[in-house]
Amino acid sequence: MRKLSGFFWIFIMVCGLLVFCSSLYAKTVKLTYSNFFPPTHVQSKLAQSWCDEVEKRTNGKVVVEYYPGQTLTKGTQNYDGVVSGLSDIGMCLFAYTRGRFPVMEAVDLPLGYDSGITATKVVNAVYDKFNPKELKDTRVMYLHAHGAGLLHTADKAVRSLEDFKGMKLRGHGTSAQVISALGGTPVSLPMPELYQSLQKGIVQGALYPIEVNKGWRMGEVVDYLTLSTSIAYTSSFYVVMNKEKWARIPDDLKSVIMEINQEWAPKHGRAWNESDRKGLAFFKSLGGEVIPLSDAEAARWQTAISPVINAYIEKMNKKGFDGKEIVDFVKASLKQYQ
Repeated sequence: MRKLSGFFWIFIMVCGLLVFCSSLYAKTVKLTYSNFFPPTHVQSKLAQSWCDEVEKRTNGKVVVEYYPGQTLTKGTQNYDGVVSGLSDIGMCLFAYTRGRFPVMEAVDLPLGYDSGITATKVVNAVYDKFNPKELKDTRVMYLHAHGAGLLHTADKAVRSLEDFKGMKLRGHGTSAQVISALGGTPVSLPMPELYQSLQKGIVQGALYPIEVNKGWRMGEVVDYLTLSTSIAYTSSFYVVMNKEKWARIPDDLKSVIMEINQEWAPKHGRAWNESDRKGLAFFKSLGGEVIPLSDAEAARWQTAISPVINAYIEKMNKKGFDGKEIVDFVKASLKQYQ
């Protein structure tokens, strides 16, 4: 009887332990997600739908609280905010923290991008190829990139290189170097400040993808779109998670999230394309003029910005990288996916 009694209590203790462990496993993982895009922007809506999909497919075991419009961290603080735990997940541009992501900056070079679908494939290919150390302090969910970054101006049309003289144009990261190479003066401004800066004449234009005309209502304050497609750049975006928070998620749920990530990257690429189409229609509906460049003028612009690409290669060589290898891979990927 005593022996049976002992087994009984051991049995009870084991059952209790199993119940306790089960309750720990079933405990909801709660995460925060910071994004600089306003809630109405299509890229913000996609981020929100990612959060919803994670909760749905994990059966509520992972819940993500979404903070758009820089309400949790500013764009320039986004990545460090994820590293330090101010937010668990973040989406922003690599270019907002210039110099922090040297390998990934190659994607943003003015190499003649044609679409968000292409640019999104390129940025993920570059990450997969080089697996850069610069992103090792977070867990990368996925990357995406916008369509062709083109020149938009207010009041003054730009039809040739000579027209850049004396113009102040908003640019960040690589696009700022492009503006300087073309003869303009770059002014660093986050996208949420550009509308008023154009209204007040602080800047006379900017390089940005066509979708911005509607997504950020910029078509209301610019008059001209110069089809600078020969030097079109992209801006690439990260979606990253705090490594400690990622480590706390059970492996089976991690697999679910990674499956969703594989689906969401191309969703962003397609959304960039669709929003470019809408942005162009919105721009034209307000009387905006589209200015094509002749082949000869487009070639002049390409020659003018070539030092930007060469400077990147030289800078990376000094850092111990093979700058030419990185640029050549980006060019090859761009050619492959266009």
